[in-house]
Amino acid sequence: MTQESRLAPNGNSHRLQLGLIGVVAALAVAAIPMATVFAQDRASPFTVVETGRGYDRLQDAVNAIGDARGSIAIAPGRYEQCAIQEAGAVSYLASEPGSVVFDGVTCEGKAALVLRGRTAEVSGIVFQNMRVPDYNGSGIRLEKGNLTVAESWFRDSQQGILTHNDPAGRLVIDRSTFTRLGTCEGSGGCAHSIYTGEYGHVRITRSRFEEGRGGHYVKARAVRVDIASSSFDDAAGRGTNYMIDLPGGAAGQISNNWFVQGQDKENYGAFIAVAAEGRTHDSSGLSVVGNDARFASGVDRESIFVADWSGDMRGVGENALDRRLTRYEVIR
Repeated sequence: MTQESRLAPNGNSHRLQLGLIGVVAALAVAAIPMATVFAQDRASPFTVVETGRGYDRLQDAVNAIGDARGSIAIAPGRYEQCAIQEAGAVSYLASEPGSVVFDGVTCEGKAALVLRGRTAEVSGIVFQNMRVPDYNGSGIRLEKGNLTVAESWFRDSQQGILTHNDPAGRLVIDRSTFTRLGTCEGSGGCAHSIYTGEYGHVRITRSRFEEGRGGHYVKARAVRVDIASSSFDDAAGRGTNYMIDLPGGAAGQISNNWFVQGQDKENYGAFIAVAAEGRTHDSSGLSVVGNDARFASGVDRESIFVADWSGDMRGVGENALDRRLTRYEVIR
């Protein structure tokens, strides 16, 4: 995945705050058993690693695992397929990262992967061209349970990842890229690169967001969010809004990220918005520190780095900001 090499450096300040998040994220990703893909049945594109049995359809492989725990090794190729996971703990593993592409086919008019089992893990997969009539076409629709995504690429779709509500659930995203996502075409509101419901914890690390096509890059209604060591490059965005929107507020941290706001914005009033739709969660424990934020070349305007509708935060930490950015403002 060549996109990962394009992550911008964020300096070395406040790295200790990131340490625990980085360790936990690495452990979560390491739990995906990539070495097992070498047991793949070369005659079939989808192989359940634990049994060695191959399948021509991804849905058949998922059904074979059922309510158990299993891994599906996926051979390189472009697939016009989708699957629904109703139960169990399933890992979806590209045998070569970046070589597996799910292209344009959704299940239930939702996503290439519709997940409502106990847990799921996705590694090394490209999701592209997901579009549905309600403008919520996604690479992954997470309806309940935990999900870990690593080294994957979501591009040219209405949304990258969309979740329902699961206060006990956790979403972890690491080393992944989100390109040309989002839209405000639908009558029901905008779609975004990532949009999560009331999840217990959302963690995004070492990932890249770029060239948005509407909505926000990350919109999360989670109780806790940790977004660290990622880049938000809006220089080529079109009709985009906030880089990070926490519409009900949240605890956690936004640290050591790199932000560039582009020219073509639907709303350029802030980079990060907290509780813009009402104070659902306490944001007094939200730390914003060690980030680098600026405007793209040729953009001449002012904006707010963190706009806080809750009033809980009482300011932000040390960040490297463009001189035209207001560091923090409480919105009444």
